[in-house]
Amino acid sequence: MRRLLLPLAALPLIGATPKAGADIDVMVSNMRSGDGQVFACLAPAKDSFPDCKGTGGKDMKIPATEAGHFTFRNVVPGHYAIAIIHDENGNGKIDKALMIPKEGFGFSRDAPVRMGPPPFKAAAFDVGSEDVTQPIKMRYIL
Repeated sequence: MRRLLLPLAALPLIGATPKAGADIDVMVSNMRSGDGQVFACLAPAKDSFPDCKGTGGKDMKIPATEAGHFTFRNVVPGHYAIAIIHDENGNGKIDKALMIPKEGFGFSRDAPVRMGPPPFKAAAFDVGSEDVTQPIKMRYIL
């Protein structure tokens, strides 16, 4: 009987492809509306935080109606921070009034905001080989 079952035990391994890295599941709460889009930046260093304009950042654009949960896939182990903005009017940028954001924003680890975005180290978290979940609370000032 064992000889018959042994080949069946190997079936889950056939065709399995190893994962290149961990997934980061982002759970966004406190969205004001489903209008527009959400821009997300996964930054590996302070030079690419919060806007992914530096080296190595991964960015995503998600319809606001689907932004409650999204995933950065196959992220190599390291130290990362996430920044998101809710572009409610869909013009591709965060609108401001006297330097105060009129649209929503949020950061990993619920990093506190004072005069501008938080420093990278306040929002940073570690990613290893296991998947990670990052809850982010969207904030609106105006």
